[in-house]
Amino acid sequence: MRLAIIEGDGIGREVIPAAVEVLDAFGLELEKVPLELGYARWERTGTAMSGEDIKTIKGCDAVLFGAITTVPDPNYKSVLLTIRKELDLYANVRPVKPLPGIKGVTGKNNFDFIIVRENTEGLYSGIEEIGHDLSWTKRVVTRKGSERIAEYACKLAKQRNNKLTIVHKSNVLKSDKLFLDVCRQVASSHGVEYSDMLVDSMAYSLMMRPEKYDVIVTTNIFGDILSDMCAALVGSLGLVPSANIGRKYAFFEPVHGSAPDIAGKGISNPLAAILCVKMLLEWMGNPGASVIDEAVADVLQNKIITPDLGGTSTTAEVGHAVAEYVKYALK
Repeated sequence: MRLAIIEGDGIGREVIPAAVEVLDAFGLELEKVPLELGYARWERTGTAMSGEDIKTIKGCDAVLFGAITTVPDPNYKSVLLTIRKELDLYANVRPVKPLPGIKGVTGKNNFDFIIVRENTEGLYSGIEEIGHDLSWTKRVVTRKGSERIAEYACKLAKQRNNKLTIVHKSNVLKSDKLFLDVCRQVASSHGVEYSDMLVDSMAYSLMMRPEKYDVIVTTNIFGDILSDMCAALVGSLGLVPSANIGRKYAFFEPVHGSAPDIAGKGISNPLAAILCVKMLLEWMGNPGASVIDEAVADVLQNKIITPDLGGTSTTAEVGHAVAEYVKYALK
């Protein structure tokens, strides 16, 4: 298997080496392909990512990605959106699960759900026009896009508690009626128990009763907003991993940004990037992936944590501690 390693910008250059150390602890036969993409490269060369880079990525099976800085410059093309479209990574998967000893804004720790977001269309279609007096973006919802994200969500639901919640805004956005109808049809065909909620009601319910939910499927922008919001349940964006899944490729990234204000200080939290390694291993079908949960719980219990969690450990020290636990557990 070939794995593209893209540190990106800012703290991506710190958390990804920590995550790679954990990955290496599994002793797998992987060909790691390092690539430099992002704003720092764009500043230096005028190109954030080239066609040759895309070709190299397509020659890999998966990508482990750090963070990217996107600037409001019309000449700067989004690296993430380009990769998602080129690799047809149609499913964004965001697990929302508490970590031992860490409480989020609600103080609850009895939830464990997954947000599955359609990742290639909706308001992120890229079809837009910017004008002086009028700007618009075309919202695209297709039967194909709705069917395949519903299929993916139902597959996850069947592996868990067979419950699916479809999130939409079809009372106002009539294009969501297609998404809702297709998701209902797919869930019915798979024998998955389903319900649906309007996105605004869902946002409230997730904060008040997150334990009610198991697998949530929704459109692109709603999933983007809800999944970042739900990081508050866990305690921080720095603790939440994500996956972008396609039929052929997969792309794993922590959901925090490049955080230039703390970049280079060695204090960024690598746990989200390390949990991305767990998702990568699960995608690969590696049965030892769950040992990462044990390792993360161990470093949290022993207070080997970065300053954002009240500790004094560096990014590299946390990564090393998790890697050492994995090595010992797999002996």
